[in-house]
Amino acid sequence: MRRIADTGVALALAAVTGAIVALVAQRTVPAAPEAVERQDTVRRATLVFAGDLMLHKPQLARARTADGSYDFRPVFRHVAERFRQADYAVLNLETTLARSGHTGYPCFRSPAETASALADMGIDAVATANNHCCDGGSRGIAFTVAVLDSLGIRHTGAFADSADFRSNHPLRFERGGISFAMFSHTYGTNGIPTPVGRLVNRLDTIAMARELSAVDRDSVDVVIEFVHWGNEYERVENAEQRRLADFLRRHGVDLVIGSHPHVVQPFEADSSHAVIYSLGNLVSNQQWRYSDGGLIASVEVVKRGGGRPEYSLSLEPVWVKTPEYSLIPPEVGDTLPMSAEQRRRYEEFVSDTRELLGL
Repeated sequence: MRRIADTGVALALAAVTGAIVALVAQRTVPAAPEAVERQDTVRRATLVFAGDLMLHKPQLARARTADGSYDFRPVFRHVAERFRQADYAVLNLETTLARSGHTGYPCFRSPAETASALADMGIDAVATANNHCCDGGSRGIAFTVAVLDSLGIRHTGAFADSADFRSNHPLRFERGGISFAMFSHTYGTNGIPTPVGRLVNRLDTIAMARELSAVDRDSVDVVIEFVHWGNEYERVENAEQRRLADFLRRHGVDLVIGSHPHVVQPFEADSSHAVIYSLGNLVSNQQWRYSDGGLIASVEVVKRGGGRPEYSLSLEPVWVKTPEYSLIPPEVGDTLPMSAEQRRRYEEFVSDTRELLGL
């Protein structure tokens, strides 16, 4: 009797289970179109990069106001909207910030108002690993980080302490549903040792390989390296830059953004990656040919469904007009009133840059 009863219970359970399975199957059929829709999802983000921001003594004098403070906003008035409209905007901050004792080359110590102007124009982050990041010593790095933090400007490359390093190396952010991780490294610091307790990322391929391998590509869509490299004033990248660019790509870097040469250098790009060997100067007092301007680079990142991101690169020459040190893009410069000498220098820079890049 027990076996018959057990059998009956088993048959009843089987019938109920079958009914539940059938019901679940009916309910899960509509999920297929949703899965297809997710695969068809297109995510987009536009990143904007600019080159070296340096403030020499004549620039400091020009920005000084009647009350003794500084206002650098007029420098960026013709290009600020480009950065504000970007989903994420980054430049190379090639100076340290200081409370007082502001100086230009060879040891840059710039007013805190520098960062205020960057916040006003919509800069989201700065790369700080460069050969001038130790110019202000230990206090310079700490004060620079503190000012940037107070303004909500992210930073990576030179760090106030180990906690800052852990929080911002790499610098992680998300825009348009796409996740990014950005690194910043420099070839050196002009022979100035990294102050005790501070950290500066150096171009050490062993350490960089380890850092890049630690990036979880299931949670990071795009890896960026803002790298300080190359030879100053050379308009073509050298063999070492090419080798390092190959190394970075082999280790998963998608976008390589170069700084330091203070002139524009060529680029390489396709839908899967981009290397800009040097963006040149964003703004400085280097007013000789090839160094009196740089590039603003826009990178549109598109991610379709679960696929890898694709990249579209746009480069725009921007010239530095003196004595006001204002940044002049072509759509402004082509119609802006200038002296004959200013017009000659502007047209020369734009022509040189377009010829070099094949634009």
